[in-house]
Amino acid sequence: MARNNGLDTPRETRRSLRPNYDPEAFGRLSERFARFLGTARFLVYMTFFILFWIVWNFVAPVDLRFDDYPFIFLTLILSMQASYAAPLILLAQNRQADRDRIQLNEDRGQNERSIADTEYLTRELAALRNSLGEVATRDFVRSELADLVDELAKELRRDSQSDSN
Repeated sequence: MARNNGLDTPRETRRSLRPNYDPEAFGRLSERFARFLGTARFLVYMTFFILFWIVWNFVAPVDLRFDDYPFIFLTLILSMQASYAAPLILLAQNRQADRDRIQLNEDRGQNERSIADTEYLTRELAALRNSLGEVATRDFVRSELADLVDELAKELRRDSQSDSN
């Protein structure tokens, strides 16, 4: 049985030693994390955590303390948290910038369509004004008819006066 190596046949998936991850899911996770880091709740939690850490390592019995005064382990944990937080925040900002750029392009397209529509309506309105300039208005017709009625009335009076003479 011959193998089909045509372009219409999908290739077999290759195994890789690199980890496989969904960049979109990772981006959403980074945005949630960055959003949480920017809240007052996070600051309160972090403040209580650090205060508990310091108080525990000062007040607890010596054999239960796990990080003495210079708090090296606390410093290490905070540094590690900051080293992970910074790239995740940057990733979230990049995703937001991409969304903003897409929204800006959509807004620009909508503005161009609105301008084109406005220009079209302006041209149509100008054409209607030009057309109406050639059309007799109701008031003009009324005034012409009133003038004709006045002329007819005058002629009738003249005719009736000339017949009576």
